[in-house]
Amino acid sequence: MANKRKSSTSSGQGAQTRTTQIVRLVADGKRLTRADTLAVEEPLEIRVRGRSVAVTMRTPGHDRELAAGFLLTERIIRERKQLVDIATCSASLEPQNTLNVFLRSGVEVDFARLTRHVFATSSCGLCGKASIESVQQHFPPVNSTITISARTILRLPALMKRAQRAFAKTGGLHAAAIFDARGNLIVLREDVGRHNAVDKVLGYGFLEGKLPFDSHILLVSGRASFEITQKALAARIPIVCAVSAPSSLAVEFARESGQTLVGFLRDKEMNIYSFPERITA
Repeated sequence: MANKRKSSTSSGQGAQTRTTQIVRLVADGKRLTRADTLAVEEPLEIRVRGRSVAVTMRTPGHDRELAAGFLLTERIIRERKQLVDIATCSASLEPQNTLNVFLRSGVEVDFARLTRHVFATSSCGLCGKASIESVQQHFPPVNSTITISARTILRLPALMKRAQRAFAKTGGLHAAAIFDARGNLIVLREDVGRHNAVDKVLGYGFLEGKLPFDSHILLVSGRASFEITQKALAARIPIVCAVSAPSSLAVEFARESGQTLVGFLRDKEMNIYSFPERITA
């Protein structure tokens, strides 16, 4: 009945989904037994040199990219050559949900700072001017002369939606996508967490040697928060677009970081909150 668990699971590289049996109550009062597809949500523990640095609730799929993107935006790794491997941790009680990151000798890791910072961002968030200044000490403002036509920008949500295969089945996943200046889709990833989806596309760029994304666009399916613009800055992305609204701190951060921030990108309209000169008629 309604509480029946796991009848099947899709694995592979994409975002995982799972089917379950539900009772659907329709307008005339009939109860129909149906199969429903759910987005999988499970914890992922990220370890660096065997030490746990973060646990995030994510949708399994492209986990190595998620770990790489997380470490990039947390300033643990800067260059591809610093990373030796990201592998399943066989010593864990849940190896399928644990990754161990191996760094080259000589790469220093401030475990105390990382652990404190990750705990703070997951529990109470970052705030205010001090946070912006702290981030920009490590990721300077973007200096990009890229321009993109409004027509190209307006096409992106439809392109992203068509590529959201897991969302089409579940209706319950966020998406992040990287496009080039011509509006070509470079990579799209889905996850129950919008920040995870962003980490996955940035991790893809890092692992594939495609960074910096300094002539590209990041599009997210939901709202644009401070953390989204911060992660985009780590990958040197000059234009960040969101289907929904930005937060006040995201707008402030984008203005101080040289990023063009677009919100409410839907239908044939958009709001441009910073550096509108990059988007031409």
